[in-house]
Amino acid sequence: MEWPLFDQDSGLYIGTSSWSEKSWQGVFYPEGLAPREFIRHYSTVYDSVEIDATFYAIPTRSTVEGWRERTPPGFQFAAKVPRVITHDKILVDAQEDMELFVETMQWLGDRLGPLLLQFPYFNRKAFSSPEPFFDRLDQFLARVPVGPRYVVEVRNRHWVGPRLEQLLRRHGVSLAWVDQAWMPEPEDWPRLLDGPGAGPGYFRFLGDHKQMDQLTEKWDRQVVDRRDRLARWVPLMRTFREAGVDVFGFFNNHYAGHAPATVEDFRSLWGAGADHSSSSSN
Repeated sequence: MEWPLFDQDSGLYIGTSSWSEKSWQGVFYPEGLAPREFIRHYSTVYDSVEIDATFYAIPTRSTVEGWRERTPPGFQFAAKVPRVITHDKILVDAQEDMELFVETMQWLGDRLGPLLLQFPYFNRKAFSSPEPFFDRLDQFLARVPVGPRYVVEVRNRHWVGPRLEQLLRRHGVSLAWVDQAWMPEPEDWPRLLDGPGAGPGYFRFLGDHKQMDQLTEKWDRQVVDRRDRLARWVPLMRTFREAGVDVFGFFNNHYAGHAPATVEDFRSLWGAGADHSSSSSN
């Protein structure tokens, strides 16, 4: 299957964070479409999605098989690792949970994309310095099931740097580059890190939840223009593709108000960048 948005680049996977937003009906989804059929329609437009529901609980095998059956070959499901692992236990005595989660998600077969270990912001009460967390992460990653691609996201901006990068490279794990209010600015990421990591490039566009919740209660339209900011990310993501690295990018409703419209903005900027590169090389 060829997807209309990015079918010119098979290593670029772009989509939204979740697909279950009911306020998208009549805007992105056809009016009256049953929620269980959302993913079938979604997968005719985008080639990947980030599953948010797995953050709250490990899904059943039948649920995972249903996702696979409703999507075409080549579609990719990235998925958040359950919060019991990353937030509640913070990797302590969490190996069995991780093994069960991976075993369940592998029912996606060739549609299984990266698995995201999204950690919360840790204050000094949780970790007085980054080293105890890094040591714990190092030990945990050494025992994760072999097979899936893993991504780690931290919410402490000062933890982004060579120490974390080297740790993740050692395990063949990617670091998520995150566009969020308290994380580094787009241009700062390549200054803090030594280019693409050991796995796929993984970019998350999350926005400012507090600001957006004050601006809108529905997610059926954009209420903030983020195109100038998106334009700052496009060349960074291109460096990954130019290095032959697969790139995943996921957009949250809280980024601008309506994630599908933000994907369309990104598509336009990506296409404009490709046209510019082509003309410059002629």
